[in-house]
Amino acid sequence: MKSLCVYCGSRPGNDPAFKEAAIALGQEAAKRSCRIVYGGGKLGLMGATAGAARDAGGKVFGVIPDFLVELEGILEGVDHKVVSNMHERKMTMYEESDAIVTLPGGIGTLEELIEVLSWARLGLHRKPLIVLNVNGFWTPLRELLNHVVESNLADKELLNDLVFVDNVQDVFKEAEDRMLSARV
Repeated sequence: MKSLCVYCGSRPGNDPAFKEAAIALGQEAAKRSCRIVYGGGKLGLMGATAGAARDAGGKVFGVIPDFLVELEGILEGVDHKVVSNMHERKMTMYEESDAIVTLPGGIGTLEELIEVLSWARLGLHRKPLIVLNVNGFWTPLRELLNHVVESNLADKELLNDLVFVDNVQDVFKEAEDRMLSARV
């Protein structure tokens, strides 16, 4: 895996474990020579992940819409691209990555994850979709997806398109395993 897209909050959240996981993810990516692709801002979990990767000598590529530059700022010392809108941001992040991981975040993070999950269901990609379920943050989402399947509103394969993990090491293991199995 050469490039990992990270969806996460532009806020730090109220659990210190969120930021700890973001930093650990950035450091581990750098250690593995895996470029971080992220939303481009310097705030919150986004800034923590990208800053940790940068500080550990890793490569980072931020993609930020022009209207967010003033609100969120751009992290210094990383490659970045300023785009015209959110759709272009999401598509660029997707195109620049081999796998996607989601850390805790708000409605924007949730929307990004659901969009690429929908694309996977439609057969538009086979990129690994990993959810780092820090302290059970995403457990309600897993329960909701189970409910959708149990209600016969989606095939049970939906539940295989996302893998939920509890630690940073498993993010890389699961992404790499899924990339290998997708090639078969």
